[in-house]
Amino acid sequence: MNISQASVSLKDVTVELTQEEWQHMDPFQRTLYRDVMLENYSHLVSVGYCIFKPEVIFRLEQGEEPWLLEEEFPSQSFAG
Repeated sequence: MNISQASVSLKDVTVELTQEEWQHMDPFQRTLYRDVMLENYSHLVSVGYCIFKPEVIFRLEQGEEPWLLEEEFPSQSFAG
């Protein structure tokens, strides 16, 4: 399988945090996490892999805490 043909999802390029993990991060780490997550999402959108905006991205864009309950993070993947 060619790498460009592999299925990809936002979950493949993210680190999911628990509420406890988020609370132990300092402001710089939280900002870095937010910036990297939003950049990863932007890259996936730019190459046509994401057709919806996950709740975690909405939360990060609004400056909210990103930690999610398991059922809130879809595991759907998108073929390239």
